[in-house]
Amino acid sequence: MNDFETSALSPAEKTMLRFLDKVNHESPSITAADMEPLHAAGWNDEQIYYAITVCSLFNFYNRWIDSTGVHALSEEAHREGGKRSALHGYVRK
Repeated sequence: MNDFETSALSPAEKTMLRFLDKVNHESPSITAADMEPLHAAGWNDEQIYYAITVCSLFNFYNRWIDSTGVHALSEEAHREGGKRSALHGYVRK
């Protein structure tokens, strides 16, 4: 997906992704007013909290990977990992 705005995602999902873009690029300026479109789109506080948490953790992981010199996975490794997650989920038993 190159542009979520023109994708088949729901209007609520697009609203969340717009907010998460602000989390990524303008987090110090986020106010309670930024929650209003999310609530209007049907998201509750717990869902917003988890979306912020996931976004923030991925930012942390990416910065940690970049700064520690861990080598990036190949395109093929990413594809295989995606297939594995789709088949088995994220939790290994």
